[in-house]
Amino acid sequence: MRYTRQNKIIELIAEHEIDTQEKLADLLEKAGYEVTQATVSRDIKDLRLVKTLAPSGKYRYTAPESGADHNTERFAKIFKDTVRSAKHSGNMIVVKTLTGCANAACEAIDSLDFSHILGTIAGDSTIFILVDDAEQAPGLVARFDEIILK
Repeated sequence: MRYTRQNKIIELIAEHEIDTQEKLADLLEKAGYEVTQATVSRDIKDLRLVKTLAPSGKYRYTAPESGADHNTERFAKIFKDTVRSAKHSGNMIVVKTLTGCANAACEAIDSLDFSHILGTIAGDSTIFILVDDAEQAPGLVARFDEIILK
C-alpha cells in the first residue's frame, strides 16, 4: 500500500501545485487513501520531495531532479518487496506480485529501464511484459530473480 500511495503522491505533485502537507493529504484522501499527517510526512521524506518555486510564485512540492541512484535503489527495493515470481513463454513474461502491488512493481520495471522490454501492463497482482525477442526473455527473468533474491 505504501508504494502505491507514494506513486500516487508523485502523480499528484506533477498534476497539482501542492504547497502543504495538508493539501497533499486532502488530495490523497480524495483519491481513496486514508492518511495521517505523520504518514504524509514520512512519504515526503522517503520520496525526497523538495519545495521549489512554481511559475505562480508559490512554493510547491516536486521530486528532486538529482538522485537517479536513489531512485534506482528505491525501485529495486519496491521490485524486491512486491514481486513473488516471474516466468516467461515466448516473448512474454508474466510477473506475479503481492495483491495490489502490480502497479508499483510495474512502475519499478519501467523506471529501471531494462533493455528489450517493449511494454508492460499491470493488473492487481499480475504484470504482463512484452519483450522484443523471445531469446531475451529468459535473461530478463534471471535478472528479475537476482533482484528478488538479493
